[in-house]
Amino acid sequence: MKFQKKYVVLSALVLALAAAVYVNWQFSGTDSSVTSKELGAASYVSATAASSTADEAVQTAAITKEQENFFATERTKRQSTQDKIMDDAQKVFDLDTADDSKKSEAQQNVEEIIKIFTIQDSIESIVKAKGFSECLCYISDEGVTVIVPNGELNDTSALLIDDAVTSHYNVDYSDISIVGA
Repeated sequence: MKFQKKYVVLSALVLALAAAVYVNWQFSGTDSSVTSKELGAASYVSATAASSTADEAVQTAAITKEQENFFATERTKRQSTQDKIMDDAQKVFDLDTADDSKKSEAQQNVEEIIKIFTIQDSIESIVKAKGFSECLCYISDEGVTVIVPNGELNDTSALLIDDAVTSHYNVDYSDISIVGA
C-alpha cells in the first residue's frame, strides 16, 4: 500500500508541474515579434536622450563630408610629421661622424616619440570605442588636445574623453583640451 501511495503522490506532482508549465506558456505568449529585444543584442546607451530611436542615433553619429575631410587631412599631416621625425632620427644613426653620445640621445628621443605616438593612438581608439565616430589626439608639452566631431559633443562626452585620456597619460584635467571640429 505504501508503495502505491508514493506513485500516486509522484504522479500528482508531475501532473501539477505539467499544468503549471502549460498555463505559463499560454499566458506568456510565444510571439517573438512582439518584443524588439533579443538575447545577446548590444545597444548603446545615451545619457542625453534616453528615449531616442535607432534612426536618431544614426543621424547624430553621422559626420559630414567636411568633417570627414578634416579628419583625413589632419591624420595625413600628422603621419607626414611623424615620418619626418623618424627619418631625421634615422639620419643621426646613419652618420659616421656622430659620436656615441649623440646616437644614444637620438635613441632616447626616438623611444620617447614612439611612446607618445602609441599613447595618442590608444587614446583615439578608446574614444572611438566609447561611441565617437572620429577622433584625433595630440600630445604636447602644454597638454593633450582631443578633437571630435562637433555634433557629438555634450556634457557627458567631455567626461568620457577625460577618462580616456587620463587612463593612458599622466595629465591633469586642466591640461586636457576638447575641441569640436
